[in-house]
Amino acid sequence: MTDTFKKPGLHIVGGGLAGSEAAWQAAHQGVPVFLYEMRDGKKSTPAHKTSGLAELVCSNSFKSIRLNSVPGLLKFEMEQLNSVIIAAAKKAQIPAGQALAVDRLILSATVEEQLANTGCITRVAAEVTELPSKEEMEERGQAWILATGPLTSEPLYKYIQSNLLAESTDLAFYDAIAPVIEADSIDYEKTYFANRYEPEKDDYLNIPLNKEIYDQFISDVQTAEYSPLHAFESTPYFEACLPIEVMAKRGPETLRFGPLKPVGLEDPKTGEIPHAAIQLRRENADATMFSMVGFQTKMKWPEQKRVFQKIPGLENAVFYRYGSVHRNSYLNSPKCLNENLSFCKNNRVFLAGQISGVEGYTESTAIGLLAGRLAAAMLEEAEFTLPPPSSVIGSLHHYVTKGVIGPFQPMNANFGLLPKLEKSDILKTGKKRMGRRDRRDLQCVLAKQKFEHYFENSQDKNLN
Repeated sequence: MTDTFKKPGLHIVGGGLAGSEAAWQAAHQGVPVFLYEMRDGKKSTPAHKTSGLAELVCSNSFKSIRLNSVPGLLKFEMEQLNSVIIAAAKKAQIPAGQALAVDRLILSATVEEQLANTGCITRVAAEVTELPSKEEMEERGQAWILATGPLTSEPLYKYIQSNLLAESTDLAFYDAIAPVIEADSIDYEKTYFANRYEPEKDDYLNIPLNKEIYDQFISDVQTAEYSPLHAFESTPYFEACLPIEVMAKRGPETLRFGPLKPVGLEDPKTGEIPHAAIQLRRENADATMFSMVGFQTKMKWPEQKRVFQKIPGLENAVFYRYGSVHRNSYLNSPKCLNENLSFCKNNRVFLAGQISGVEGYTESTAIGLLAGRLAAAMLEEAEFTLPPPSSVIGSLHHYVTKGVIGPFQPMNANFGLLPKLEKSDILKTGKKRMGRRDRRDLQCVLAKQKFEHYFENSQDKNLN
């Protein structure tokens, strides 16, 4: 391995969102960091296209920024904890209504620049397939973070199974990538800009479908040819990122009540709400590319071109990237991790990111943030006080380390992870009853208050 392998400090494997965030957090605690990324232009993964740090491989959206939403509240908490990814995402932001969508290249370049400017982070272009022993780590004054993501290389995954897991647990699910289209190849006469929830904005390009065209599209999706999944065919999909064909098989109306729902998308040409609507989202700041929102698929590439070019406005579409499906692996974290995100079998090795059992860009980054703080605290013989489970980031940590009743599967930040409202919480508002939306708003208010109390009152120097 490289010469850096024996140096003291924090060694992080994986330069994605979680690994980059962990490196940033540890460096700001004065810990020397060695960031290993195998994507050096010669070796990559089935999903990545560049060798840049913090590359986004699926959607370019970090979801909502509204403080009365769980994703928005999570971003707020991470900003308070000095997240480099959230700061970079805001610098790379492009119009997407209430969602934080970004230009991928600007995001990656910004993160690389920020990490380089710390002066404490050394990037190492190398594939890590195994780690030093616990005794060697202790002797060298090291801690390690595995932030290799759901596309962890097979040699390293086998090392994890053999050396860090109590049982040879092999959990996996599929994630999918939506197609990206050249903007100039779209027929704008058959489309219109609108935002489903903010009519005055034009953040999405919409393709209206009447019933006849929609029904034909569903038929085309159901009868298209798909790439075989072979040995992994029985692996469950993640419900929040289903391929369009899986949704279509659940019933002809499923997509119309999912990513193709026309609610709030009145067609300015007809003054009516269409039967269904396909939304395209800007992929970059110059709006030269659009992605098909919710169009993850394992349809063969020639079939994607055939089926999608039947859609009005996309007859001459040029695809910069077709949709695809890849295997995403994750660990049964509650069974193998301590509360500080270190492995029970080696407490000098920490886990971060999507491989820990969270789903989503912000969630993966959040676990990287905590792992970076916790690993740095161990090396500095300091203490990092974890955010309470009543906060969003604390609820994610609680899920990863404690799990829930039933099988452990990847989870987004959501209202179900936050504390249930008590009757006394509602009565304090002066109301006897609340509707679902009001209850969720109150959950967000209480979670924000809990986090702010934690942040303001913690005596931990790491929060200053």
